[in-house]
Amino acid sequence: MTWRSLRRGLKRVWVPVILRAWPLARLWYRAWGLRLDGDPDDVVWYFAYGANMHDRAFRERRGMRPDEWRVGLIRGYRLRFNLDGHPKGKGAPANISADKEAEVWGVLYRINRRELIRLNASEGIPGWRYRPIWLAAEDLGGNPLDVVTFIADGNDEDGKPSLRYITLLREGARAHRLPEHWITFLEGVGHAE
Repeated sequence: MTWRSLRRGLKRVWVPVILRAWPLARLWYRAWGLRLDGDPDDVVWYFAYGANMHDRAFRERRGMRPDEWRVGLIRGYRLRFNLDGHPKGKGAPANISADKEAEVWGVLYRINRRELIRLNASEGIPGWRYRPIWLAAEDLGGNPLDVVTFIADGNDEDGKPSLRYITLLREGARAHRLPEHWITFLEGVGHAE
């Protein structure tokens, strides 16, 4: 049995349990050095910049049912493809890293904290790759929002996303009507062969 299959098996058992018992979720997060604030029905805004911009990934695969969505951006970060894909070396997934001169466009989804825990689990949080980070964002109208998104310690050098992965980003950006300059940027990202 591989670590990945063991982790998936544990997730199938623990996630349904911790989603029903919020104190257990808090203990689970604390064991990983993360805080889980608020109540399960509290509303939060999640900022998607990768495959979760696409409905097939966010709604169908991850089972999310957002109350609302908006186009949005975070300033002071840039989009990177500096994580190792699976299998290692194949198709680098998206990540963000601090860059005060840059911005990242994406989709803002309004969900509750219980859904966020389920989303976190689908992204391996808590775990060894992504971790949640709270940032200031703004929607297309310039309205400020506090959002949660995911960040990871990436490689120094960027790789290339798979064609399937970058296609999800491009189609998600078009479907949610992100600004044309961001869609053009995504179109210019080369993919792994």
